[in-house]
Amino acid sequence: MTDNKYETYYVPAQSRWPIVGAIAMFLLAFGAGTLMNDLRTGTPGMGKWIVYAGLAIVLYFTWGWFKDQINESMGGLFSKQLGMSYRQGMMWFIGSEVMFFAGFFGALYYARNFAMPWLAGEGNNAMTHALLWPDFIPSWPLIKTPSGTVTEAMQPWGLPFINTVLLVSSSFTLTWAHHALIAGNRKKLIGGMLLTVALGVAFLFLQASEYHEAYTEMGLTLGSGIYGSTFFMLTGFHGMHVTLGTIMLIVMTVRSGKGHFSADKHFAFEAAAWYWHFVDVVWLGLFLFVYIL
Repeated sequence: MTDNKYETYYVPAQSRWPIVGAIAMFLLAFGAGTLMNDLRTGTPGMGKWIVYAGLAIVLYFTWGWFKDQINESMGGLFSKQLGMSYRQGMMWFIGSEVMFFAGFFGALYYARNFAMPWLAGEGNNAMTHALLWPDFIPSWPLIKTPSGTVTEAMQPWGLPFINTVLLVSSSFTLTWAHHALIAGNRKKLIGGMLLTVALGVAFLFLQASEYHEAYTEMGLTLGSGIYGSTFFMLTGFHGMHVTLGTIMLIVMTVRSGKGHFSADKHFAFEAAAWYWHFVDVVWLGLFLFVYIL
């Protein structure tokens, strides 16, 4: 392949990794369902071992596929059309992630603006209010459930605010590193990446501390009603994305140290940066709609 021409028709090279990844995803899904059934029935089963097998294959195919991609890139086996397909693929991926979080934000909006007023008797739901929860007073956060579970609301101006500062700062340090890469300053590039990784790790540490406080001191759990379930679903999935993004940034830092990127050829770095900035924007939405409003 050449880097200066578009192919008439692009055919990707043969690879075993997609089918390996499909097998891993199947084992994870099947194992998770089996594990939930095992936990429900209280009987030991193969669920957790199937999940472990799926995770092991995920790690294997991720390492192998990324290794092949890096080797192809360093060997010059790419073209403009291939680069365009990479960019389109990353944009579709981030678009799917936008829809993923939109679903959870939509659930939060529905619970707060539709379900709670209906339970309070608004509209034609007076009978529903009388039968299901006659003492219900709509307010958010919903810290008392019909079953009597009482919890506390997570305050925004402690650890959540510090985490917001950390993530916003990480976007600036990552952008600084990107400009250093374009300018050919390897020292500043690596320094900016190390700062960004450190901020990501600090965020995860503080979120783990927040979860520990929620479970041990506040009674705020996944089982503490709609507030607890939406809180942990949104912040928990975001934490998983921060974890993935931090791993990506660590890989980019190592590759930067090995001199893998140049000013005009560094899409892997850009893809990780796109993902990280997306994660930061999602957190700003979380901080506003989950913690403050």
